[in-house]
Amino acid sequence: MGIYEQAKEFAKKYLEEEGKKSDKDCTFPKEAFEKMGEEGFLKLLIPEEMGGLGKGAKEHQEVTMAFAEYNPSAALCYMMHNVGISGVLDYGQKTLIDKIVKDVVENNKFMALADSEFGSGTHFGNPEMTCTKNGDDYVFKGTKSMVTSATYASYYQYNSKSAEFEGKTTYWVVPLESEGLSFNMEYWDGVGMRGNVSCPMKFDNVKLTSDYRLGEEGGADEVASVVTKMFLLGLASVYAGLNIRISNITNKYATSRKYPNGKCLADIEIVQMYLSKIYSMAQSARTLSEDAAEAIVNDSEDMLKKIIAARVTSIENSMNSATLAMRIGGGITYNKKTEIEKLMRDAYAGQIMAPSLDVLHVMLGGILATENK
Repeated sequence: MGIYEQAKEFAKKYLEEEGKKSDKDCTFPKEAFEKMGEEGFLKLLIPEEMGGLGKGAKEHQEVTMAFAEYNPSAALCYMMHNVGISGVLDYGQKTLIDKIVKDVVENNKFMALADSEFGSGTHFGNPEMTCTKNGDDYVFKGTKSMVTSATYASYYQYNSKSAEFEGKTTYWVVPLESEGLSFNMEYWDGVGMRGNVSCPMKFDNVKLTSDYRLGEEGGADEVASVVTKMFLLGLASVYAGLNIRISNITNKYATSRKYPNGKCLADIEIVQMYLSKIYSMAQSARTLSEDAAEAIVNDSEDMLKKIIAARVTSIENSMNSATLAMRIGGGITYNKKTEIEKLMRDAYAGQIMAPSLDVLHVMLGGILATENK
């Protein structure tokens, strides 16, 4: 059994029901993450010699998509953990790598991302977060606006203004227990992806040593070039999996809803056409996400284009699929009597997740417009 099948089996058993609870109560899927740790999924990207599974972008894509087929919100938080781990492994100092790897492997701890701010929004390269050097310490002041897995993750990857270079930024990792770090847990009441618990995280003179820095001082661009690939691939995979679930749930609804004459909703030709479109969009999103993962593994020349295309296609397809699914579901679904309504809310969240859908199209269009000049 391959890792995709293993992840699907795990998600069916441990993630599906908790996803319904998270949506209803707007709570983080804590027990699901505990199970992920027990089954080894949290150490997916950690090298085997360090106690991990030693996997890469391909498995990151497969496991994330499989989780999203049963619990999109948990899959989103999971892929952010993988992104954080990849940043630490590639750019962390040995002391930080050893500390976090030990906590993940032995204690089932996990990471989260904290980049967005109230002022700069999804423009991560322009943070308001300040950093000043005081002896051996770096002191941080500011607030990150939507921090996924808030208070549940043990480590948060974030960026700030450079303490030494004007106009530059730096990536850091802050432990949950850091003095001066606090969360506004009453802030979160998401429309979709409600298990994310994305809350503001405030830095009130938080002190860190250089051991917690990723890369060089002022070197955020280099770090971002690596973590962005895994982040965009992860989002593409989340929404590919979500689209697959929309297809599966809508098919089940259409074939089980019966008329008095014994025929079902799926016997209607227009419904069949919608089911075909939803399935086709799901498979398109899946294929592009898998292709993007292969491009990362092979370090293909067109890697970035494929990653962005996978991300925008997965999100646009899931939104379009959810719209068609709502038409099939009709008034029953509008009245929240089927899961389709929840999946529609989850799908529409993707267009505003950083970098937003419009920003990504501009990025991809800019690449295409200049590559032959």
